[in-house]
Amino acid sequence: MQHMDWNDLRAFIAVAQSGSLANAGRVMGTDPTTVGRRIKRLENDLGIIAFERTRNGQVITEAGEALLAKAESMAAAVRRIEETTDPSKGISGSLRISVSEGFGSQFLTRHLSQLSNAHPNLTIDLIANSGFLSPSRREADISVMLSRPRSGPVICQQLADYRLGLFASGDYLERYGTPTSATQLAQHHVLVGYVPDLIYAPELNYLDEIQPGLTASIRSPSIVAQQRLLSEGVGIGVLPCFMAETKPELVRIVPEQSIIRRFWIVTHRDTHNLAKVKLVRRWLVNCVRGSKDALMPDQ
Repeated sequence: MQHMDWNDLRAFIAVAQSGSLANAGRVMGTDPTTVGRRIKRLENDLGIIAFERTRNGQVITEAGEALLAKAESMAAAVRRIEETTDPSKGISGSLRISVSEGFGSQFLTRHLSQLSNAHPNLTIDLIANSGFLSPSRREADISVMLSRPRSGPVICQQLADYRLGLFASGDYLERYGTPTSATQLAQHHVLVGYVPDLIYAPELNYLDEIQPGLTASIRSPSIVAQQRLLSEGVGIGVLPCFMAETKPELVRIVPEQSIIRRFWIVTHRDTHNLAKVKLVRRWLVNCVRGSKDALMPDQ
């Protein structure tokens, strides 16, 4: 057997965790053909079949499962070595953090320069969109999620509670009046909200919580687009207070209709104690600790 190429093992781990050559290629920053070539070479070197090829992707075999347990331990050891090779550089490498669109674009961006300035050798990928990347599948190093995962090789900790409320622009309220109850919302007003079949987490089903059966007539899967619609006077909708506070044209209405949600920090148990992961976890906690008034304003 020839000496094994570490990059072949990396490709194997990426395919095992992501389920396809294409997904693994995106994780590794290369093309699926190169990933497939590395997997084939690894299989030839070890004399095993690591994956069964199906129309839905790569399904790991029993031999592949046995190899994966050893390969992931090796990968964790390599990451620890990389972190301590040159202490003069401090925390270095790259870290991917997956967060909800609103929290990432409207809250964390205010604080990210502190982290970047303190650790210039650390590259941060801030993935703030409609949906979460999975730490259990190694799609992200850290995810800030709206609920605690019920299974998987992950470690979870509470990050912060945050308040949401009903908002509309002053212009909209001048034109159509200010509702004083949830009942009036359904009868006399245009509601802005999520596209039902594109809601990526049940915690985002806000309108039905305010009043069962309440539905939006102007819809978007993007909370940032919803915020813009409200600012432009299109209608009334639910926003996190930390997003609405940055828009002076928005007015809080029916304040007794308050919704509280919780953010969770989720990491893979194998990388939970890596120095860069611990650093960013501490940074997240410090960010929310200093912003309690923005996240949980008074009713």
